[in-house]
Parts: sequence; structure tokens; C-alpha cells
Amino acid sequence: MKSKLVQLFSLLIALLGCLTLSAQNNKLIKEKTQLITHVQLIDGSGKPAVDAAVRIQGNKIIQIGALLPQKEEMVIDGQGWVLAPGFIDSHSHHFGDLDNHPEALPTNNQGITTIIIGQDGESYPMDTIAQMMKTQPIAINVGTYTGQSSLREEVMGEKNVYRQASQLEIDKMKIILKNELKKGSFGLSTGLEYEQAFFSSKDEVIQLAKVAASEKTSYMSHIRSEDIRMPDAIDEIIEIGRVTKMPVQISHIKLGKKDDWGTAKVLIEKLEKARAAGINITADVYPYTYWNSTLRVLFPTRDYTNPVSAEFAVNQIIDVNESYLVKYAPVEAYRGKTIAAIAAMRNEKPSTTLMALIAIASDFKEKNPKFKGTIDAIAGKSMIESDVAAFIAWPNANICSDGNNTGGHPRGQGAFARVLGKYVREDKVIPLETAIYKMTGLTAKHVGIKNRGVIAVGNYADLVLFNPATVKDNATIQNSRALSTGIEMVWINGHVTYKNQKTTGAYPGVFIKK
Repeated sequence: MKSKLVQLFSLLIALLGCLTLSAQNNKLIKEKTQLITHVQLIDGSGKPAVDAAVRIQGNKIIQIGALLPQKEEMVIDGQGWVLAPGFIDSHSHHFGDLDNHPEALPTNNQGITTIIIGQDGESYPMDTIAQMMKTQPIAINVGTYTGQSSLREEVMGEKNVYRQASQLEIDKMKIILKNELKKGSFGLSTGLEYEQAFFSSKDEVIQLAKVAASEKTSYMSHIRSEDIRMPDAIDEIIEIGRVTKMPVQISHIKLGKKDDWGTAKVLIEKLEKARAAGINITADVYPYTYWNSTLRVLFPTRDYTNPVSAEFAVNQIIDVNESYLVKYAPVEAYRGKTIAAIAAMRNEKPSTTLMALIAIASDFKEKNPKFKGTIDAIAGKSMIESDVAAFIAWPNANICSDGNNTGGHPRGQGAFARVLGKYVREDKVIPLETAIYKMTGLTAKHVGIKNRGVIAVGNYADLVLFNPATVKDNATIQNSRALSTGIEMVWINGHVTYKNQKTTGAYPGVFIKK
């Protein structure tokens, strides 16, 4: 009797399984497919291009190979162009613009399908991001790190972070960080060169990094110095990797002091030595010789009224003839001009003008506490092409933009297209397949993203179709919102979000969690 009951039960389970499978199959049949044909497929793994077609159903890739169209299937002729995984921007500041511009044109136009935010130590809480994306759907995927500066501001108070934290305060930060990591944050980010974290001790950073390591996440840092104290800053991030045994990444790696220009290979050798010792240290890099930040970062010792430091800044940290004040709320007439040009307007030395600009901006902030937006920003020329090219070519560096849509620096619109046009096609710094890997599969690996970054059956259908012969960035400091050309189509989670240099109005972006 018992044996018959077991048999009947097994039969019932099998029948239910068949019914479930049938229902799933019927759902798939009803869900129309897309077939992308006639493409050079570069899958994001670093492998050479192959002739293949890709079939999408829903938000997933379901077939790859020599595929024929099915009845009533949407067919997209790739015209022999390259089909690659959607680009992943490991260091983005685009999120703040998405409330007003959910179509995400600045990222879509350069083939980016996922942005990683929370960089430089500043982040939104996980629940806040989830609610924002629920309230306002967007045309980009978003993942985030948790920022140390934001933790400091929450625990210590926004105006009380210009000192070392007490152990009690660090313990409170650790609790908040752990909760954020459990909710899906990709790890801890720091912006140690900025004032909110500048005064934090190495011990504070290591304690927080250990929490991130315990949750099997990673550490990403705008290191403590990119100029006069860069050797110490590199030693610090290497030590964090050694102590925590977690992956550590240098944000937007660069050599920001003129006396260090031309020594990229020396720095890379130091990083390779650390990797050989078992420290998983990597970097991301953007393809420009100038950065974008506040005027205050030009004073490494934060002595903004010191004429000696000001002279050092204009002689070693920026080229005043090629560094533009891209935002300046107190005096609109200065916006878009070089520091040298502004100095000429004021009949001053560039160093004197630099101190004055910081003082005027500080006074403006004090008198306008309700002002929303960036008070001052400079696109600082402080790198050379050979160093940028060396960092782009380093096998352990992935591509990022460090961009936003507030205007000023062209990286917010053109970084990824610039790599494909300038550093691949024109300068031949790296092959196309390597560049794609550095924008997709390698980035996913560095951040910790699963099921994206590689074109494979079962992965999400984040894709970009581009013409390798024409892809090009067009954004400049003078016209920072000019769209890239050669990016033909973009899919995010199976939906076309960009075509013919226009967004489609589809908002399929999702909040990606660890």
C-alpha cells in the first residue's frame, strides 16, 4: 500500500512539473523575440570577433550562432557592424541628472548600459536609490558603492568632518556600512583627497574596509593624493588590499604632477609587484588628459591662502593656459575661460587669481546657503597622452567616464566613444576586442556584477551596436554635450533605448545589487 502511494505521489509531482513547464513554454511563445543578424560579435571576454546572430527574448539572450529568422520575429540587420555587450561605467556621476532626464542620453549615446555610482566617497543609501528608481523609471541600469564620506557626514555631522573620527563614531559607521552591504551595495568607496575624508586616519579606512571585505565586496578609492603625496597614497591602498585580502581599485588612475609626467610605466611596475605578492589591485581610467573637480583640490595641503602653495599649483598641478573654469556661480563672466585668461582679466598672476577664485567661491557659498548646484569646477589639464595611453593599455585597468551631465568636461558624453575612436582606431593603443573587454567583461569582474558584461546565453540583453569605422566622440570643453557618432543602437534588458542618435522613451533600467 505504501509503495502504491509513493508511486501515485511521484506521478502527481511529474504531472505538476509538466504543467508548469508547459505554462512557461506558452509564456515564452507569447513573448516575441528579437534577432540581431549580420554582425561582428565581440562578446566581452577578450576573444576575437566572430560572425554570428543573437536572439533576445524578454530581457535575456537566449541563442547565439548561425540563426535564421522565425515567423513574426523582429529582425534587426546589424549591417556588418560590431555587436558588443553594453558598456559598464565603473565610475559615474550621472545619477543626479536622471530625475530630470530619465532617458539617460549622455550615457546611452556612448553605449553605456550600466552606471556604477557612489564614487569618491559620496553615495545615496540603498533604500533611497530603490525608491527613486521606483518613482521614476530610467533608461540605464544602476549599481552603487557606499561612500565613506557619506558615512562620516551621517555620523559626525556635515560640518564636523574636518577631523579624525573617534572610535565610537567609526563603530557607528561600520554598522551603517554593513547594513548597506547586506542590501546589495558593491562595496566601500573613498574620496580621500576631498575634504570630507581628507582628515580621516588610515586606521578608520582599514576598519571600514574590513567590514566590506567580510561581506565579500570590494574597495574603490579616489586615493589620498594624485600629485605630491602620490607614492604614499599608492602605498596606502596597497596596504588596504594586503590587510583585508579584498580586491582594491584605484579610481581614475593618473599622474597629476608635472614632474611625474612620463612615469606611468614606473607606477604600473609598482602595481604589478603588488599583484605578484597576492594583492588584487586594479584601476579604472578615463581617456582624457584633464580632470574635472573643484578649485580647492589644487591645494594638496589645504592652505588656500598660501602664495607658495598657489605658485606650486599653477606650475606643477595644472597648465593654466589649458585649464578651464567650466563652472563658476559667483562670476558668470569667468565661466569657460582658462585660469590664465581670467588672471589677465584681473591683471594678476595666475597664482593670485587662483587664491582669489577660491575665496570668492567660499564667500558665495556662505552667503547663499540655499544655492543648489556646483559653485565652482575646473577642467584641469594635468596629464600627458603617453601616460593616459599606458594606463589604458595596462591589462588590469578598465574604462570609466567619471562623468556627469552638468556640463563642462566632455567625458560625461564621450568617454567610451573616445576610447573606440582615438585609442583603438586612430592611435592603435589597444585592439578593439581588448577595448571592449575593458568596457564590459573586465569591469563586471572588477565590480562584482553577475550575468552582464559578456554576451552569453542566459545573460541579460544589455547590448550596443556600433560602427567601428565611424565611432567617435564629439564632445569638447566648449561643447560638452555634443553627441557621439557611430553608436547605432543600444539595448538595455532587451529593450531598445537608443537609435539614430535619439533615445526611444523606453525606461527598462534596473537597480543592480551585489
